[in-house]
Amino acid sequence: MRHNRAINHLGRQSGHRKSMLANMASSLILNKQIETTVVKAKALRMYVEPLITKSKEDTTHSRRIVFSYLKQKEAVSELFRVVAPKIADRPGGYTRIVRTGFRVGDAADMAIIQLVDFSDAAAAPEKETKRTTRRSGAKKAAAEGAEPAKKTVSRKANSPKAANENVTKAAPAARKVQAPRKSGNS
Repeated sequence: MRHNRAINHLGRQSGHRKSMLANMASSLILNKQIETTVVKAKALRMYVEPLITKSKEDTTHSRRIVFSYLKQKEAVSELFRVVAPKIADRPGGYTRIVRTGFRVGDAADMAIIQLVDFSDAAAAPEKETKRTTRRSGAKKAAAEGAEPAKKTVSRKANSPKAANENVTKAAPAARKVQAPRKSGNS
């Protein structure tokens, strides 16, 4: 029973739990949203919201206190420079937990925890990069006015399926027929 237990221990020793929550909080601040289990998301919310409240006052003392919890300079500077000005007028409730269903491997209840004021930035799709191809420059040469080189080998002959058929046709001739083994009781 969990009489008078203030926090969820998450089945871990205190050092492991504190390290895990510090890493998850840093990831949440840097990425604006992370996916984890619902239980860990609820524990993370209790861990990170007081730190966000502390970041509203940008003093050396509050930075040192937040750094003692997060243990990453990049996350602390991101929290005080980017996150704190955006949530300055919000009285609390800086995070949102959205349940996403069950994990395939162990059916754990999964959720996305995100910073409320940054939900648009986190949900925005990333810019698509231009894909590079492994094709020859025939189109480029045609655009410049040069005549593209034509291949004489058909695609069907070079396909993996055609190569597979050639191997299976030749395989029966190459096989050696072995005599059946005699049993040990003869």
